[in-house]
Amino acid sequence: MLKYKAPLTIALFLLCLIAGTDSAFAQGKVKDLFKVKSPKIDYVRPDTTILIKYEEFPEDESDAGKSIFFNPKRELSIVSEDTSELDLGEQHIVEVSEEVLIDSAWIKIAGYYAIWDTRNINPYRMDGRQLKDTVDITLYDPRSNRDYKMPLEKTPVTSRFGHRGYRWHYGTDIDLNTGDSIYAAFDGVVRINKWDGGGYGNYIVLRHYNGLETLYGHMSKTIAETGQFVKAGEVIGLGGSTGRSSGPHLHYEVRYQGNPLDPELMYDFPDYLLKGQSFVITSALFNYYNRAKGSSSSGSRKASYHKVRSGDTLSGIAKRYGVSVSQITKLNGISTRTTLKVGRSLRIK
Repeated sequence: MLKYKAPLTIALFLLCLIAGTDSAFAQGKVKDLFKVKSPKIDYVRPDTTILIKYEEFPEDESDAGKSIFFNPKRELSIVSEDTSELDLGEQHIVEVSEEVLIDSAWIKIAGYYAIWDTRNINPYRMDGRQLKDTVDITLYDPRSNRDYKMPLEKTPVTSRFGHRGYRWHYGTDIDLNTGDSIYAAFDGVVRINKWDGGGYGNYIVLRHYNGLETLYGHMSKTIAETGQFVKAGEVIGLGGSTGRSSGPHLHYEVRYQGNPLDPELMYDFPDYLLKGQSFVITSALFNYYNRAKGSSSSGSRKASYHKVRSGDTLSGIAKRYGVSVSQITKLNGISTRTTLKVGRSLRIK
C-alpha cells in the first residue's frame, strides 16, 4: 500500500489544480479572447436615444439570417402547380385574389400575396430591385375604420436600419422595459408566431390590409396566435430580450413582399407619428441590397456564437450545431469540465 502513496498524492494535486482553473473561468477571471466587440450605436436625437449594448450578429441558421435573398429550388404556378413535394414549411398556395383562406374563413387582405406561410419570413421569391411599377400604399384610412398605432407607448430609437458591424440590420431597434406592451401597427392577420433562438427570439409577423408586413422581435412573451385577426393598437406581445439580444428592446421591421424597408422612411419615431397617410414603394428603395449582400459575404466575419442558457451542456450545444465538443473547447480555451456560465457567448465556428 505504501508504494502507491506518492502517485495518489500527485493525482489529488492535479485534480485540485484543474478545479481551480475551471473555477477561474467560471468566475470570469480568465480573459475571453473571443468576445465580440460591441458595434457603435448611431444616435437619432440626443433626447430620444438611449445607448444599449446589443449582440449584433444572428446565427447563420436563424430566421433572421435566412430572411433575405430567398431562392426557391424551382418556380411554381400559384394556381395549378403540385406543391406536395416542396419543403417550404406550413405553406399554402392560393389563387391570387383579395382574400386569403385562414382557418376556413376568407379574409380580404393584401390580394397580391399568393402564399400563406407560417414558418418562413420571406417565401415570396420577389427581389425588390426588380420592381417595375410604382406602388402607392395607403397606410391607414379612418373612413374605412382602418387606423394605425405606434408599436410602443414610447419610441426612443437605439439603432437604425443599415450596416452594423459585419452584417446588415434590417429593422429599427426601439428601447423598452421587459413586460411593456407591444401593439399591432396596422389591422391585419398574424402569419408567424415563432421562436428563433439564434436571432429574433420570440417574434411575430403580421400581414396587413395595406399590403405591408411588420415583424416584432425579441419579445418576452407572444400573445396573438397564428391566424388571429388583430386591429391596430391591439396588444400582440410583451417586450423582452429573447434570442440574439443582450438588452431589452423591440426589433421592428417593415416589409413589402418579403423585402425589408427602412421603417424611418415612413415613421417619425421621435415625434411619435407616421410621416403621412400613404407611402410610395419603388425599386430604388431596395438598392441597399447590393451593399447589404456585399457586407454579409465579404468574409470579414465567419464565426458563429451561442449564448449559454440554463440547462445547456457542451454535448447538447455541439449536437445542435453539428460540431464536436473538442472544437468548442479549443475555440473558447476551455475544457470539458468547465462550468458553463449562463449568458456567456461560446464560439461555435
